[in-house]
Amino acid sequence: MNYKVVASEYAPNLYRLTYRAAYLILLIGCSTAIFAQNPSGPASSAAASEFRVTHILGLEGAKSNANGKLSIKDDAVQFQKDGSPAVQVNIGSIQDVLLGEQSKQLGGTAATIGKAGTPFGGGRAISLFAHKKYDTLTLEYVDANGGFHGAIFQLNTGQGQALKNELVAKGAHVTPAADQTAKQNSPEVNSESK
Repeated sequence: MNYKVVASEYAPNLYRLTYRAAYLILLIGCSTAIFAQNPSGPASSAAASEFRVTHILGLEGAKSNANGKLSIKDDAVQFQKDGSPAVQVNIGSIQDVLLGEQSKQLGGTAATIGKAGTPFGGGRAISLFAHKKYDTLTLEYVDANGGFHGAIFQLNTGQGQALKNELVAKGAHVTPAADQTAKQNSPEVNSESK
């Protein structure tokens, strides 16, 4: 028998194989997550009055960070967490409806470890695709006792404008965008006497 000596550069390197396997698993996982996302646009006209939302904070009688349904019924906006009674705000008491946008990173601890372990700075590229955008809707309203409140909700992208349009159609008061810009740019007046 003749044995041939193989150079070390052709022998399998466990370190190199491990990195390639980890990179391949991470690549497959990220591509699966990207294709699995459901980009939901504005709701259809049949279900336009009911939205899946997260109540961030501010609505009296509802827990913070609670998932539920926000709907417009008759002359009220109702938020109902699954299995609990609905909390409502009269549309006539709404003083303003504000829209915003936020981005949230997805993946948690597993994605963070995967990004840290990706060779050649590939974790930065993964971070570009590991974000999901949301609409935020803020309702400023006056309660029955005359108290001023604000409730913040998080919706899927595109649903915030549809909900705002429906609230305006039902009679909610909305400050025009030009007035909001002027209010934000006006300097504060110091009322202290010296």
